[in-house]
Amino acid sequence: MILEVQNGSFGYPHQQRILKNISFKLNKGRILSVLGPNGVGKTTLLKCMVGLLDWADGKSFLYGEDIKSIKSKKLWSKVSYIPQSHGFAFSITGLEMVVLGRSAHLGAFEQPGIKDIEMAEEIMKQIGIERLADKDCNHMSGGELQMVLIAKALINEPDLIVLDEPETGLDFHNQILVLSLIERMAHEKGICAVMNTHYPTNAISISDEALMLHNNGEYVYGQTQDVLNEENISKAFHVNVAVNEFQYNERIVKSIVPISIMNEEESYE
Repeated sequence: MILEVQNGSFGYPHQQRILKNISFKLNKGRILSVLGPNGVGKTTLLKCMVGLLDWADGKSFLYGEDIKSIKSKKLWSKVSYIPQSHGFAFSITGLEMVVLGRSAHLGAFEQPGIKDIEMAEEIMKQIGIERLADKDCNHMSGGELQMVLIAKALINEPDLIVLDEPETGLDFHNQILVLSLIERMAHEKGICAVMNTHYPTNAISISDEALMLHNNGEYVYGQTQDVLNEENISKAFHVNVAVNEFQYNERIVKSIVPISIMNEEESYE
């Protein structure tokens, strides 16, 4: 087991707790999707989970060791965190951005060497973005930048990758590229992945487990096909949905379609 959260709770000062007694475990090569309405605490959960925010109660464990007791350099040599994409205040190329992912493996004043640059070039080639090596990150599309940030995470050689809304704002083509890469690095390379998403259909297409947060602090956690059903999604988002299943070539594909906002009579208790 790579990651475990035990009874995690969090609330900002003078506010009610938005996360209450959350517990889950994640093994090697598994993908966990975190879903829920806006403002429910999805990004907060990711940050608490890896120690960027302190739990009010509860703990996170990496390989059975309390994350708060792990030295920063050791922790970030095993964990890569990819926040939501933003612009940068300085000019940096795609290759330079990927090389930055080696920082957890370098000494305090050590500069990346030829080996690190070659590793960055190889990873960009493996995921098909070597064309972005000399392109300024501030001039990249959302999909291009997201792939560069994932390459930056992969060069760290992590056991756990945490992605905050990796496909938000991307067109269908780039969403499929990013989701396929996440699926490959987990199911082929054995990396453990946790991602927040606003798209239940994307979650059901690649994730092994799902964690659905509700506005009242409750949550549902389990196998993706058990969590992402019409009742749970309707209760969390207060919308009527339909879960469709169809065959495409040799694959069984599921899609989750929002139909209408629920009225009071329809709301699940």
